[in-house]
Order: sequence, then C-alpha cells, then structure tokens
Amino acid sequence: MSDPRRGPPIKLGFVINDIATERNNYTTIRLARIAVARGHSVALIGLADFIYDSDGTVRAHAHVPRHDSYQDDDALLADLQGEEAQVQRICVDELDVLMLRSDPAEEINERPWAPNSGLLFAQLAALKHVIVLNDPTHLTDASNKTYFQHFPEEVRPVTCISRDPDEIKAFIAEHDGHGVIKPLQGSGGQGVFVVTPESDANLNQMIDAVTRDGYAIVQEYLPEASKGDLRLLTLNGRPLQVEGQYACFRRYNDSGDARSNIKAGGKIEMAVPDESALRLAEIVAPKLIRDGMYLAGLDIVADKLMEINVDTPGGINMAEELTGVDFSSHIVADLERKVRLRDQYNRTLSNVELAMM
Repeated sequence: MSDPRRGPPIKLGFVINDIATERNNYTTIRLARIAVARGHSVALIGLADFIYDSDGTVRAHAHVPRHDSYQDDDALLADLQGEEAQVQRICVDELDVLMLRSDPAEEINERPWAPNSGLLFAQLAALKHVIVLNDPTHLTDASNKTYFQHFPEEVRPVTCISRDPDEIKAFIAEHDGHGVIKPLQGSGGQGVFVVTPESDANLNQMIDAVTRDGYAIVQEYLPEASKGDLRLLTLNGRPLQVEGQYACFRRYNDSGDARSNIKAGGKIEMAVPDESALRLAEIVAPKLIRDGMYLAGLDIVADKLMEINVDTPGGINMAEELTGVDFSSHIVADLERKVRLRDQYNRTLSNVELAMM
C-alpha cells in the first residue's frame, strides 16, 4: 500500500562539488537516498558538469541512481561512484527542484571559477520555474562571511575584517590578547586560529597563514566556545522540528583542538536548543526568509551566532542518528509540497516565495 503522505513523483537535482568528493555522511547523500525511496527521480550534478545548450536550454551530465531503493547511504554512494555508475545528459530546466549543495570553500585553490559558475547556471534554471534552493541570487551575495555582517549586530560577536596585520593585532590587543582569526572564505574549521596571550609569539604566522589567500575575519573570543558550539538547522527560516524534536546537536572537541567542526575532528552529542538559541533563530529568521535561505545551519555559542551556513548546511544524518527522528523525509515531503504550490499557482510565484513558503 502506498504511503498517503507521499506526493506524486518529482524530479530532484542536487548540485555538488564533484561526485568523487561526496562522502557517506553528507546530508546530500541522505536526502538523495530518501528521495529515491519516496519514488522520486534524483540526479547529482557536479559544478563542472553544466551545459548551456545552443537552443538556450540548461543541461548537465548527471550521476543518476540505478535502483529504486538503497539499504543505506553507503550503498547509494557506492552506486554513484562505482565503475558502472549511470551518467545521463539531463535537461536541468525540466527538474522540479534543484538543491544547491556545493561547498565553495573546497574550490578556492584548485577551481576558483566553479562556485560562481554553478550559481549562474542555477539562476538560469530558476528562470524556467525550477525551484532552486537555496535561492541562487542571494547565495551569490552570501559567497563569503561578509554576508553574516548583514544580520543584526546583537546576534554577532564583535568583528574586524582586514588584511592589514596591524589592524588585526590592534583588534586582538583591544580584546586582551584573545580572538579568533579565520579566512573570510572557508568552512569546516579550515585555517581557523584561536589566539590567546600565550600564543602572541605565533601571531604573525597565524595572520600570514590566513591573509595569504585573501581577507581575514577576526572575532572576539567567547570563552564558552571551549565547550563547543550548538548546530541548529532551520527550514523555511524556522528551527527544523519534527515530532517535538529539534534538528540540533552540540559539537565539541576533547582533543585539545579549539575547533569543534566535524571535519576538524569534532564530536557530537544530542542537544536541545535553549531559550537563547531559539531567540537567535527568531532574530535571524526575517533575513533568511527574505533571502530565500530554505535550509540553513546556525552555529551558536552562548548568546551569539558564530556563523550561518547557507551553502552546504549539514548534520541532518547526525541529528537523525542522535534522535531517531526522520528529518530527511520531512524535508523531502516539504519539497513535494512546494512543487504542488508552484503548479497550483501556474508557476506565477517567485523562486524566493516558493523557497520559504
């Protein structure tokens, strides 16, 4: 018997960096597997795989699952990356939903052209009424951490952005020798340095390492960060909650590394957002909604947001493993709902409206 909660089949595309770099713990792979299980057509498109055809159509060489169900994420990834993987030349304009899941930080050194190219093709697809999430025009505006500075000041740590070593040192001095220095473009804890009075002798090297490839963002250090941070996922601008459980967990590092990012060796444990975290989510919601940031990850320390991830917000699989709640099916069902709304309104709703409706 079919599940009455499931909508009719939709065509769902995921834009990724490259199929070869996808991992079994990525949110993208989890969402793709659940979408396949719900009877949808799924295609994964690398940033280098788009085509603007001579007839004005956006196409792509996409990796397509060969089966209609998979035991787990490992099985799907093995199928997509295997020697017999199915690659099809698809029409992107005919997709119902295109989810942008590429990480621009991974492209900085080897393929700096890639992230912007993917966004431009996605903008063309949106013109053909493909629902593109997150909204590609506003994602272009959010291409580095200066996007964070457009949110209300009360949610952000005190911040300086500069390439001038003297400016950076002056900021650190103003905060009694404490601070965090990181690249303006980057993620996953790459190139992040925590400065203390004891590390003053290495400050020049830290600054050089970060500013070598561009601007540095310098933030006040929040002592509570030593205990890790809270990752709270939002959907349609609001905290993602299913069956009374929030898609939320605490990331921490007990190895002496100040970074709690999972890629940097961080660990996770179940967490419930407190009143302060929910207040921060409420404050940032209007801008997330206005910008069409359908799925976002809020990184919270104490009463401040350290970062808002709108490119590749991850952790759905981790939240599911910690809580036992199927957040992925909730998200895919929400995509089905958006496609129905698009069609019911004869494709007259804008991409941003559909993204956050």
